[in-house]
Amino acid sequence: MKKISISDLLSIEAYDAQRPAFRQAMMEHKKTRRLELGPNASLHFEDYMVMRYQMLELIRAEKIRGEKDLLEELEAYNPLIPDGKNLKVTFMLEYPDENERKVMLSQLIGIEDLISIQIEGFDPVFPIANEDLPRSTEEKTSAVHFLRYEFTDDMIAAAKAGSNLSVACGHDNYQHRVDAIADDIRQSLVRDFD
Repeated sequence: MKKISISDLLSIEAYDAQRPAFRQAMMEHKKTRRLELGPNASLHFEDYMVMRYQMLELIRAEKIRGEKDLLEELEAYNPLIPDGKNLKVTFMLEYPDENERKVMLSQLIGIEDLISIQIEGFDPVFPIANEDLPRSTEEKTSAVHFLRYEFTDDMIAAAKAGSNLSVACGHDNYQHRVDAIADDIRQSLVRDFD
């Protein structure tokens, strides 16, 4: 999958002029990039379009203009874009009530290692979690984790041929599963394998 380059970015002024259209397109795109896993967790599948949008929003908010600063941001965002043999995910635990969130995050330590993606006919794939820095301690886990799933050529071929994808969480305190993800999401994710 294509990575973002400086030439893919817009000036703050040019982005401001096009921002409403960008936002509308991104809202539609994100519908095929988000998967609910039970009542309190979701997987946000990252790609070029999502990362470019997030970069443009950051540039606008932080008023970033210099090439050196832009290159630093590219170094941070490009690793979140799939490489053609993987899926990259922001995994979020969502408990609106602060007290419940505190209790649950203390009971879900290690959850980031137990979220599997399975392509029909193959064993589940478990993530490489939080490569940038640890997000769990002995007392609690984080509400946000960054996951990378690596797939074999055979798995990718099966996914491209239409095999179902399922997602499951095997944590003792949060056992939820999506047996066959919706076709629009599956098709969007399969494009990450190009």
